[in-house]
Amino acid sequence: MSEQDLQQANKLLVKKLLAVVAGMFVFVYALIPLYDVFCDITGLNGKTRGKALYESVSVDDQREITIEFMTNVNRGMPWEFGSKTAKVKVHPGELNEVIFYAKNRSGEETIGQTVPSVSPGQAALYLNKTECFCFDKQVLQAGEYVDMPMKFYIDPDLPEEITHLTLSYKLYNITEAVNSATGATK
Repeated sequence: MSEQDLQQANKLLVKKLLAVVAGMFVFVYALIPLYDVFCDITGLNGKTRGKALYESVSVDDQREITIEFMTNVNRGMPWEFGSKTAKVKVHPGELNEVIFYAKNRSGEETIGQTVPSVSPGQAALYLNKTECFCFDKQVLQAGEYVDMPMKFYIDPDLPEEITHLTLSYKLYNITEAVNSATGATK
């Protein structure tokens, strides 16, 4: 193989490798929306739906569902965050309210956003939130404390075998992302 043939073969190889790398970036970029669509269709991963309206639903007094609440604060987030109630027993169709709280322990305004998850994942399709702090970002001033209600009901069509579910929230610090997007500076 001549040196010119070798150079052409190397150029072709570099072009193929660059195309593979570009394809990998496109795939990774598309993975999150594809994953969200997959979770919406299958109900996997316990992703909850958005805001629901509470319509007059018949309450099933014969069934009792235990719901546990878990909270987690992402590393670097200077807030205390939790649920004032660790566990409730509810009847499907019944409107319920649980109070969560947050306190900004830092010396400056901080913006937080929670991401909910339900376990078992199939139960997420039947958990309907009519009011939740998780729908919006939360802005707390330095040292500020706030109670945050979450109103919900369990759809009476929840499969009979599900008698216990866990609703978990992870709190993230989105201050820098919001400030970058709005052009705000500290």
